[in-house]
Amino acid sequence: MNQKRIFIAATQQNDGKTTVSLGLIQAFRDRFKSVGFIKPVGQRYVFEHGYKVDEDSVLIEKVCGMKGSVKDMSPIAIEKGFTEKYIKRGGHRKLVKNIILSFKRISRRKDIVVIEGTGHAGVGSIFDLSNARVANLLDAKVILVTSGGIGKPIDEIELNMALFEKECVEVIGVIVNKVACSKYEKIKRILTLGLKKKDINILGVIPYTPSLSVPTIQHIIEETDIKLISKKIGIQNKVKKVLIGAMSPHDALDYIEDGSLLITPGDREDLIMTALSMHLLGKQHKQNSISGIILTGGIMPHPKIMSLIESASIPVLFSREHTYITASKIHDLAIKIRPEDKEKALIVKRLIKRYVDVNKILEKIKQSPSPG
Repeated sequence: MNQKRIFIAATQQNDGKTTVSLGLIQAFRDRFKSVGFIKPVGQRYVFEHGYKVDEDSVLIEKVCGMKGSVKDMSPIAIEKGFTEKYIKRGGHRKLVKNIILSFKRISRRKDIVVIEGTGHAGVGSIFDLSNARVANLLDAKVILVTSGGIGKPIDEIELNMALFEKECVEVIGVIVNKVACSKYEKIKRILTLGLKKKDINILGVIPYTPSLSVPTIQHIIEETDIKLISKKIGIQNKVKKVLIGAMSPHDALDYIEDGSLLITPGDREDLIMTALSMHLLGKQHKQNSISGIILTGGIMPHPKIMSLIESASIPVLFSREHTYITASKIHDLAIKIRPEDKEKALIVKRLIKRYVDVNKILEKIKQSPSPG
């Protein structure tokens, strides 16, 4: 098999699989003329060119300027009711055929193809297309992406490797993502030692990078039921800090920082006016600008205060839930890189270049073919 192909899987959701895929594609493009990408099975889809397409495929296509049909980059998009329909009616052969045909078109005249899985090794088993089985189907070796500290990642790596081994798929190594900066050197050293004892290659250890986890107001609007009630001005504002409106205006002055999102009941007009004043002063000095305000409890402030907020170009969101529940929704957001996040894409490229051994990955791919 002259063409190189690598399957990127994760030990669990939100480990950074798409981030690693994006970074590796950018690294491979510095080494090869033609790089392909496919995500055979996707769970979160958007409509693109009239097709249901996994959002990660759209991200890769737009950020990397990939040539080829975006539909082929995402042959199967799992929509609501898909699993129930499959259990009742079957259709495995058709799914397999779609994946193989899309892969053939995507991989044509490509030097290397990055294949992104969905979730951990077993995801997709319900319709007989687990990540492990798809990797076998496409004759691809695997990189496992995990995150965290020491014990938990090793446990999860071994569990996932067992599923790939069952399908006769070779895991060439692991990339550990989101490692705490304060413990980076220690975790890297112990993990490398622990995995070496289990004959598992460590291909990279990437430190936690806060800027990749910073949401925008648009993220919040799209990923929650919190509604935008102002004009769309400022929806790309980054939320660097969340401030709960459960304090006096006097105390709030010490906590408002640049990029703060204020979450407050709509009747806390004193706090809203304090934030507005800080924002207007901050804009003059290019600091302490408010990224947005979420009004909670289903309460709206006085119309004149709303007019003042909008005149300051602060995006205003509205939630019928109480402040704590609303804040929890923001905290629980899974932040994914989007096509418009050019800055984040550059950060990912730098992280992979610095912390992942790309040459070692290519050497492992070239070695004896994966059994299967």
